[in-house]
Amino acid sequence: MEWSRSETIALAKNSCTQCHGLGLHLGRNEKMTPCNCVLRSIFRACFARFRHCSTKAKYMSRISLEFIPGRERSFSWGRKDEEYVADFILVSRRTLNEFENKVFTFHFLLGADWKLCCRRMGIDRGNFFHAVYRIEQTLGRVYRELEPYGLFPLDEYFHGPARATPAEHRTLTPVPIGPGRQRRHLPSELLKSA
Repeated sequence: MEWSRSETIALAKNSCTQCHGLGLHLGRNEKMTPCNCVLRSIFRACFARFRHCSTKAKYMSRISLEFIPGRERSFSWGRKDEEYVADFILVSRRTLNEFENKVFTFHFLLGADWKLCCRRMGIDRGNFFHAVYRIEQTLGRVYRELEPYGLFPLDEYFHGPARATPAEHRTLTPVPIGPGRQRRHLPSELLKSA
């Protein structure tokens, strides 16, 4: 997947010492890669949406009709909030190893602070925060690069792809309005004064 500066510059941290607020830096094989600050901000945006969807009152859930592109052009009913919560948790479980999954569950899903997590898992503060940053970076990359449909950008997940397909770009030719056509629609008073 190609990362462009236009999508990373808004997510980059201005005080970042690696990318200096640009969002991309030169990685291995002379390839531009996203900075860790961008990956962490992607995770934090997805996590904020996860918290919103999971704490929202259940009577506010909506069922939406979604168009499924393809040969049959069918439609499907879905609950986007519940689907997002499930995708967020399942993708995270599949991606992280056992230790990172424990940190993710205790800290992010259950909401335990660093003191409780360190006591429960028997690690010190430094290792805990290194694990948290590593989790945010790993999941931020996975949420963006997930195929065929990523969890980020959020508007594409919830409202469908914003990019138009080439079939939707039609060339419209203007139809000139002749003088006879223009006068037919004018009232007779205006025609006498013209």
